[in-house]
Amino acid sequence: MLVDDVIIKVKAGNGGVGKVAFNKNLMSLGPAGGSGGNGGSIYFEGVADLGILKNFRFKKDLFADDGGKGGNQFVDGKSGEDLILKAPVGTLIHNLTTGETFEILSIGERVLVAKGGHGGKGNFHFRGPKNTSPTQFQYGLPGEEAELHLELKLIADVGLIGLPNAGKSSLLNELTSANSKVANYPFTTLEPNLGVYYDLILADIPGLIEGASTGKGLGIKFLKHVERTKILFHLVACDSASPIKDYATVRAELKKYNPQLLKKKEYVFLSKSDELNEKDLAKLVKKFTTKKIKVYPLSILVDKSLENVKKILNKIAEVK
Repeated sequence: MLVDDVIIKVKAGNGGVGKVAFNKNLMSLGPAGGSGGNGGSIYFEGVADLGILKNFRFKKDLFADDGGKGGNQFVDGKSGEDLILKAPVGTLIHNLTTGETFEILSIGERVLVAKGGHGGKGNFHFRGPKNTSPTQFQYGLPGEEAELHLELKLIADVGLIGLPNAGKSSLLNELTSANSKVANYPFTTLEPNLGVYYDLILADIPGLIEGASTGKGLGIKFLKHVERTKILFHLVACDSASPIKDYATVRAELKKYNPQLLKKKEYVFLSKSDELNEKDLAKLVKKFTTKKIKVYPLSILVDKSLENVKKILNKIAEVK
């Protein structure tokens, strides 16, 4: 199960308390208390693993280490270790405490979400001409804490969309080394799958149905992933009772969810075109053409149609 939406709480480490101590070395009098160490901070780091947010499914409270106490003889406390949390590229981090939003856009990118508290000063730092034996010290500052809403929105060059069982997973498997589940029944794909075609990232978005924008079927859970794709490959199954209606249904749900999605560059493919004879396929292409919709017949069993898809992808890659 893909976890792509989760709320967690984080607490950075507190700064260590400063020390009150005096020099124990003969003939070297004076304050010698060390400062406390800084508390550990909490970062998120981008990774390629789409499923890594599952780590927060049950563990929702996370803490970085506190800074160590200041010691004798000018020895400062040890700084707390930073806590590095992993999140997939494309994750939005909404800080519900401050109202800020951060985004992880690349592998290895780090985002600071909670800063560790500064360590308190030991009495050595309070010495002066009129205060040769200070007993002042500071407590460390508390580390920041926050409630975070982690929301994964896939970043892909091409998103494969369409009704359930339109052949999206089959196409992804043919074009890339992805191994998406394929079967002859609706909702085979229950979570997004990614594949790489040379330098292009392709995302197989689970099938949408009428009412998806209001939560029916797989609902808006996966509509949000369409937002982050640059180009849409819209697959319409030729063996459907009404391919034109199928196309309109998906477009309507995109519009209801976010009208801006209709402005994305779209290529429409008549999938499973091997199910029709040449005459019936030509009639179907004409129906779409009369509605000013350019379509490309597609069958993963026909090399020529797959080559047409690859040519389109190659053109997209050239201008990436």
